[in-house]
Amino acid sequence: MLTPLGWGTAAVSAPLYAAGWWLGYPEPAMFGLAGLAAVAGAALWALPQAKLDVSREIAPKKVERGEPAVGVLHVTNKGRGARGVSAQDAAGSDSVAVDVPRLRPGGTRTVTYRLPTGRRGEIPVGPLRLVRADPLRLARRIREYGRPEVLLVRPRTVPLSLLPSGRAHHLDGPTSDRSPAGTATFHALREYVIGDELRHIHWKSSARTGTLMVRQLVDASLPTTTIVLETRPGAWAEPDDFELAVDAAASVAMAAASANFPVRLLTGEGQLTETRGGRDDVEALLDRLTSVGTQERPQSAMDAVRRVRAGGSLVVVTSGAVELGEVAAVRNRFDRVVVLRARPPGPVSAPPGVQVIDFGDLDGLAGSWRRLGRVR
Repeated sequence: MLTPLGWGTAAVSAPLYAAGWWLGYPEPAMFGLAGLAAVAGAALWALPQAKLDVSREIAPKKVERGEPAVGVLHVTNKGRGARGVSAQDAAGSDSVAVDVPRLRPGGTRTVTYRLPTGRRGEIPVGPLRLVRADPLRLARRIREYGRPEVLLVRPRTVPLSLLPSGRAHHLDGPTSDRSPAGTATFHALREYVIGDELRHIHWKSSARTGTLMVRQLVDASLPTTTIVLETRPGAWAEPDDFELAVDAAASVAMAAASANFPVRLLTGEGQLTETRGGRDDVEALLDRLTSVGTQERPQSAMDAVRRVRAGGSLVVVTSGAVELGEVAAVRNRFDRVVVLRARPPGPVSAPPGVQVIDFGDLDGLAGSWRRLGRVR
């Protein structure tokens, strides 16, 4: 209950009073007595417990990094009075000072305060810590109120157009034999192999050729935009560079999902998420990128690319540390490959079939992306 100042005052006042009384000097004894009285009075001041009912709201609960968000507290005094009370609300590792006005018994006040949104992530807000302290700050009593809430500070985004991706745009389905098998669209005839369903046998072709032939069916699906985010700590010189890369990945993902195209997010750890596209998926993608961070494992993000289904567009978001040769090695598995380099150390020559965009901020990314859409 006593603060360090209170303990220090008591530690000095007690021997000062004892020495003054023992040696017969009234002045030191009076100073010591006054100090002890101040400490005792401070302890009595802080002893009463404020009886408050506190509820919290966060508006809005999801914001882009740097956008404003506020906490709203509804405070009701259920006791006799609430004097000498200050408040602090936890916001992640930070504390936000809250100005709680003096409340009459039964009174209710609403307090609004700004929340920090400069750092991306899931920011726990609360509980509210009410501190009752004496005017001399010799004693204080702390009590927590209200349930914590979560503020999602998501990546910043910039509007981008959908990246065209070659042959996968055919509405009659994929035109490659590597397309995933399905049940919807006829693709070609091929020889029967053990395990094929008998209902797919094309009897006329089988009679004509003397070999069992089956209809190969595929699913007519939209091309997937595969976004690969480099998360190795050594790839990023500054934390702000990684934040810019996350913003770029979020912008590309939002552009594809908003156009109702499937999106796949990858890091060196593997697949983060895969969506079919749509407004709800935009929210899911941004929420998933809210908590992504650098990983200590040494795997390259390109290792994860080799394990996913081919086709569509591949967008690699890196700082420039990624070897473009690794990207070129998977070039033939995708219809279009783009490398986004956030604040790279210097220019590079792009391998054949790979387009490279260097950018220093989101506005620069948007401008380069528009020019990229005109190049096929």
